[in-house]
Amino acid sequence: MTADTFIEALSSTAAAADRADKMKLYAWLIGRWTMDATVYRDDGTQHQGPGKIYFAWVLEGRAIQDVWILPGVFYGTTLRVYDPGIDAWHILWSDPMRQVCTRQIGRAQGDDIVQLGKNDAGEPVRWSFTAIKPDSFRWTGERSRDNGNTWQMQAEFNARRAQ
Repeated sequence: MTADTFIEALSSTAAAADRADKMKLYAWLIGRWTMDATVYRDDGTQHQGPGKIYFAWVLEGRAIQDVWILPGVFYGTTLRVYDPGIDAWHILWSDPMRQVCTRQIGRAQGDDIVQLGKNDAGEPVRWSFTAIKPDSFRWTGERSRDNGNTWQMQAEFNARRAQ
C-alpha cells in the first residue's frame, strides 16, 4: 500500500451525514493552528514554547484526528470518535515520543468542552477547551492526586488559527 492510498482511506472531507449535528462539538477545530505552550513539570520548572496543531476529518467523517507538536516535549495524535450510545466522545491520545496513551470521555460543559479520564498512574485527568472562539481557544491539561477534590495544572496552550 502506498502512502497516497492510506491517506485517501483515512481522510474525509466532511462529517458523516448520520451524525453531522453531533460532530459540531469538535468540528470547529478542523484546520491548522499555532499555539503558545506552557508545560508545568513535577519539579516546579516550566517549559514554554511555540507549537502546532492540525485537525482533520477521518474514517468516513465519523471521527476527527489531530496531531499536536511541541518540539522536544511531545509529538502525538488524538482520535475523537462520537458515540451515539452514550451521547459523548471517546478520546484516544497517543504520544509515541514519550510512550503515553490515555483514554477519556469528552462532552460539552456549558460553553466549554471537558474531557475526563485517568492517567497511567490511575489519577483523574481533565483536559478542557475553554475561551472558544472561531479563531482561538485555550486548552488546559490538569490532574488530581486526591480523586478530583483539587486539580493541578500540567499544561496550558493558547491556540490561534493559522493563516
